Amino acid sequence: MEPLTLDGLPEQALLLLDTPPIIYCLENHPELEPRSQPLFEAHRRSELRFAVTTITFAEVLTGPLQAQDEALARRYRAVLESWRVVDLDPDIAESAARLRESLRLKLLDAVQAASAFAINADALVTHERDFSRLTALRVIS
Repeated sequence: MEPLTLDGLPEQALLLLDTPPIIYCLENHPELEPRSQPLFEAHRRSELRFAVTTITFAEVLTGPLQAQDEALARRYRAVLESWRVVDLDPDIAESAARLRESLRLKLLDAVQAASAFAINADALVTHERDFSRLTALRVIS
């Protein structure tokens, strides 16, 4: 798999990260983590800003909590809290419902897209999700 391409993003681009790329990085997935490396390296150099939804927050913490590893859950939480956290509010929920209806997106995908729109993100970063009908937002996958 080729690394994610960040070509054409503005300086200090704001990216909304979906759950999979974060988990691949945090857990050092042998095949998929290298794909997201350019993204996280650019963030470390302060070239990109990250945001996550509260849905992603919950999904990322699930693994450590299922393993009953509170220390790991705290470390993951600290990473996530260092980024912008987008709450699921009524406006985002309505926007997600509209995206679901018009583009036939799955609920969680619609929430991610609606959240990206709400914060004027430059792109949504995901992995193997079908956002092909979503043309008003750049999707990096």
